[in-house]
Amino acid sequence: MRPASLSARITLLLVVTSLLVLGGGARLMDWRIDHEMDSRFQQNLLTQAGALSTMLQMEQDEVPAQRPHPGVLGGDSPTFYELRCDGMPLLRSSPPPPAVPAGWPQEAAGAKPQFARVQHGRQHLGSVRFAFLSRPADYTDDRHPDISRGDVKPRKCVLLFEQDRQAIDQLLLATDWILLLGPALALGIALIAVPLIVRRGLRPVNALVDRMRDIGPHAPGQRLAASGMRELDPLVARFNDVLGRMDDGLTRERQFANGLAHETRTRLAELRALTEVESRYPSGRKLSEILGEVGQIGAELEATVTALLLLTRLQSGLEQPQMQALPLAAWLERQLQRQHGTATDRGIVLRLEEGTPAACLQTDPALLEVVIGNLLGNACAYAPAGDTVSVRLTATGLCIDNAAPGLGADDLANFGQRFWRKQPPHAGHAGLGLALANAAATALDLQLDFRLDAGQRLHAALSWPDRMTRHVPGP
Repeated sequence: MRPASLSARITLLLVVTSLLVLGGGARLMDWRIDHEMDSRFQQNLLTQAGALSTMLQMEQDEVPAQRPHPGVLGGDSPTFYELRCDGMPLLRSSPPPPAVPAGWPQEAAGAKPQFARVQHGRQHLGSVRFAFLSRPADYTDDRHPDISRGDVKPRKCVLLFEQDRQAIDQLLLATDWILLLGPALALGIALIAVPLIVRRGLRPVNALVDRMRDIGPHAPGQRLAASGMRELDPLVARFNDVLGRMDDGLTRERQFANGLAHETRTRLAELRALTEVESRYPSGRKLSEILGEVGQIGAELEATVTALLLLTRLQSGLEQPQMQALPLAAWLERQLQRQHGTATDRGIVLRLEEGTPAACLQTDPALLEVVIGNLLGNACAYAPAGDTVSVRLTATGLCIDNAAPGLGADDLANFGQRFWRKQPPHAGHAGLGLALANAAATALDLQLDFRLDAGQRLHAALSWPDRMTRHVPGP
């Protein structure tokens, strides 16, 4: 199935819009012209009928029963009439009206003209009928000086006047063809010209597509230049933003792959070197000592793999927290005791500040231990020898600070990346501690932030919402 064409879509929309606009405009113009022409025809018909009635009133009994010539009444088409007056014989044109409207002459016409359309075979006629009063000519004049005007009663007359509509119908038909062929011709031109115009207008899009072909993971750092068009520049900016995020992601993935390969290769190389050296050049050490060293290397490799598996489960949402009430003060004392050996070896002083409120936290102890254990382990491992690591527990969080002379403000952005280490690696540290701490804190709905103060001390602040805490009365 071929993909939809943007050019075809725009062309279709333009053609449909043109059809609606031109067709609707032509239909409105046709209705307006038909209405105006019919009004003019009726006005002309009424004018001719009025002229005929005036002639009848002037001549009265002397009006000949024959059809007036069209030129006399102002018309160009054949005309017909029928006159009915009280006390007078019926007067008709010659030939008489070929067709009469419904109700004639049973329904008497009023003074207001009534227009109608009648048809006789293929002949279309327009008719008008109205009533008027007519006085006979034989009252006070030279022929009848003894008859006064008041003694003569006017006659009621009804006139039916018809005229052939062939000329106006032909004119209306010609107008209809003009209004029909005009939009049709415009649409035909649009069907040919619009695709060409649209394709020409979409050239900047095609040029943008051509530039995109050379951008990808194989060429990091490349960006699209602004096109200078208001519609395309937001797309270019968004695409460049996606490219930036893609480059950052690829950089992190490369760092992760390099770090994982380095950690695995280092441990395996140590194992291989140890076995080869002992097999070729026995050192004379006891087997238990050699196996202990092998076990230590295996334990470090296992710790790395275990940390990676836990990190993957946390980031994918497979590791679900098992919430329970945890007394923080006693639990935190146990965590400090676990780090006591490392701190003593390096001359580090672990200090839990006094006066912190005791609280019970609704959390997962195992995942919280991942967070706190890694923060305390990093503080004891990377703080300068002889430094003091302070731990402060409050009702809404916990803060650990230690001296970090080797860190810069830019390094804080790298905290949480897998296998990232600022200093040369220490035994058992693969650069996964902060990544695990950050992932576990996110899973527990905790906020973990790092800050470097002016005294070059690193502050790791772990905070939790009030809904997770419950105050416990002190002793």
